[in-house]
Amino acid sequence: MTDGDRFPPGTRVRTFPHDPPHHTRLPRYARGKRGVVVEPEGPAELADISAQGRGDAPVEQIYAVRFAARDLWGEGDHHVVLDLWESYLESYEEDPDHDR
Repeated sequence: MTDGDRFPPGTRVRTFPHDPPHHTRLPRYARGKRGVVVEPEGPAELADISAQGRGDAPVEQIYAVRFAARDLWGEGDHHVVLDLWESYLESYEEDPDHDR
């Protein structure tokens, strides 16, 4: 697997709902939300670690992820695209029986 292959475009993902006690680039309004990967944006140091002034920040793939505004804020007919580090994401498969 090459960089950017973990979540190819079109992959449904969910962001982690964590609330760390330190800096994170995962906005609070997007935590635990479902989106779709648009494309890989390239690797970069994980800002959560580098912002602490540490020299051991891992390099991770960043993905452009599209969210429906309605899913983030409860209203809106548009989409929002966020650039998110790989460790913020997990694969998500919709369960058609879940909402029944």
